[in-house]
Amino acid sequence: MLASEDGLKGDPRLQAISEAIRVVPHFPKPGIMFQDITTLLLDHKAFKDTVDIFIDRYRGMGISVVAGVEARGFMFGPSVALAIGAKFVPLRKPKKLPGEVFSEDYELEYGTDRLEMHVGAVQSGERAVVVDDVVATGGTLSAAIKLLERAGAEVVECACVIGVPEMIKGFCRLNGKSLYILVEPRR
Repeated sequence: MLASEDGLKGDPRLQAISEAIRVVPHFPKPGIMFQDITTLLLDHKAFKDTVDIFIDRYRGMGISVVAGVEARGFMFGPSVALAIGAKFVPLRKPKKLPGEVFSEDYELEYGTDRLEMHVGAVQSGERAVVVDDVVATGGTLSAAIKLLERAGAEVVECACVIGVPEMIKGFCRLNGKSLYILVEPRR
């Protein structure tokens, strides 16, 4: 669901967030229109508005885990977790976490990768939200959902700053989980 369809239609913060995102053509390979959020992070107001919208969405929902996908989910997830009184659980690339981990392989639109999470980071029955910067194919979020569910968590929703229109309508790769997106990609 787009934030504009969830009570934020016409909210000027969404336009400012969209305008703060830089598009880098042909990165990391030809044909990809990379949505670069580093420019959003440089805009204090747009960055704060992004976090505030997520906080408003998840406050009062009984969320105890905010899981952030490496690396850009780490930009938003900890602030949301602190504000709503939840713990932050990093979902990392391979071999970045010490100790025992769960792992899940997934496909990207430009290759394959793997996510890992510490065993014991999430307890059975905890309610979780997955945060990332962008959803394109849904592969990364699907892997995140599988990791959390393997630990016994209930994944309430996935939250992304940017989402391609096909994913907003599809949800096919997200195992039936809801998707909350602030803005569509810029071209």
